[in-house]
Amino acid sequence: MENELKPFWQKFFGFNWKFGLFLIVLICIPRFMLVLDANETANYRFIGLIMLISAVAPFVFLSKHGRKTIGLTKPTKKFLLLCAFILGLISSMVMYIAGVSLYGHSFENWYVYIGKSYNIRDGIIGNEKLIMFMIMAITGMIFSPIGEELFFRGIVHSSFAKSFGNLKASFIDGTAFAITHLSHFGLIFINGKWKFLPIPALLWVSGMFAVSIIFYFCRKNTGSLWGATVCHAAFNLGMIYSIFYLLN
Repeated sequence: MENELKPFWQKFFGFNWKFGLFLIVLICIPRFMLVLDANETANYRFIGLIMLISAVAPFVFLSKHGRKTIGLTKPTKKFLLLCAFILGLISSMVMYIAGVSLYGHSFENWYVYIGKSYNIRDGIIGNEKLIMFMIMAITGMIFSPIGEELFFRGIVHSSFAKSFGNLKASFIDGTAFAITHLSHFGLIFINGKWKFLPIPALLWVSGMFAVSIIFYFCRKNTGSLWGATVCHAAFNLGMIYSIFYLLN
């Protein structure tokens, strides 16, 4: 019987929930702290590094069989990739509408707070704004979707699924994903001070859990992690568009 882990790692782990928990502790806790630090210092260079580490984790730990097991394969239903993209856009627009309806353009609106990290200059218009948007959109549609989906819906999900099944695993990786994103919004750094926003944070984390389930739904129905990645990329595109053109 083929093992999902490379021979070296088989000495230390089984491909099960304990391995999944190890990965969450290894990646998510440092990432949480790095994002908080970036929000305070406006230095985001290490965020790209943690996304890179998340993306390469399946290649470091898993055998070829293991990578196939987690969904690093061609989609079995390629036409559903378009559906995944549309679903991602819709999800991001739901989050935009919810944020504006409840909190307007205040920093209690998750997109407004996240948008401050983009350093969009006041009064920026026309081609200059379009170029900046395109740069942010392209990077936002590549780095975090690939890194997070290979990690959360890929190696972490499959580790827990081996022990508990796919349904419970989707709730576990979704919870880890959502709580990790509390560092992006909920604990906010404004006017030189840290502040916790209980209700907006709860809504944001709930939204991130919901989109995590949607990403898994796309992964399951396309038969590939690329379904989740496309949906995630579309979500980020919708969020970045909202920040640039609906909130600014």
